[in-house]
Amino acid sequence: MKPRGAGKDTTASVQDYLAAVYDLAGSGKPVIGARLAKHMGISAPAVTEAIQRLTRGGHVKVGPGKALTLTARGRQIAEVMARRHRLLERWLTDTLGLDWTDAHEEAHRLEHAISPRVEDRLAELLGMPSTCPHGNPIPGMASPPRVAPFPLAQAKEGSTVVVERITEEAEADKRLLEHLWRNDVRPGRRLKIVEVAPWAGTITAQSDGGSVALGLPAAAKIWVYLPSGPP
Repeated sequence: MKPRGAGKDTTASVQDYLAAVYDLAGSGKPVIGARLAKHMGISAPAVTEAIQRLTRGGHVKVGPGKALTLTARGRQIAEVMARRHRLLERWLTDTLGLDWTDAHEEAHRLEHAISPRVEDRLAELLGMPSTCPHGNPIPGMASPPRVAPFPLAQAKEGSTVVVERITEEAEADKRLLEHLWRNDVRPGRRLKIVEVAPWAGTITAQSDGGSVALGLPAAAKIWVYLPSGPP
């Protein structure tokens, strides 16, 4: 079901925090204050204050290990923002021809300004896409094909994998996003893992665009799956 409106009682700042919690939760790891601060590029004290405000507002809950989870109210708002952001990214890349680094930044500027009416028309114009250009699912759209994804950092040397998505956590790293774009590491691309070097902290893969090396922490933010058919 398509997410409802973000609500007039929430500020752009609150919406940004909720969207960030939603994005980080997509990695499957606990969302704690330190990760949130790094993802958003703000100080730890500012995040601590924001978490307290979000908790009082009934948007998030703090659980064991100080892990954050969205309440039903918080998730509703976060899904609206994620939907708008990812639709805008799709429009900016597919229609306007921006690369996905610029599209991510521009979408963040625009996502608070569009109305539900424009959001719906944008989805129709784009053909109701199921994912953003980075492969992340768009809330309220048909689910993308089901696969069994895992982080690229866990891929075995000699194996061939297909890129499923570049997580929102990776999208927050502009230099990484630019590196992936230049080396054609995008959803749907096949990668042959030629070397896994834990001692050096790197993984090297071969694609149609050539060889690309990534640090294991960066590779952990890229999700892949094993292909079921022939290359």
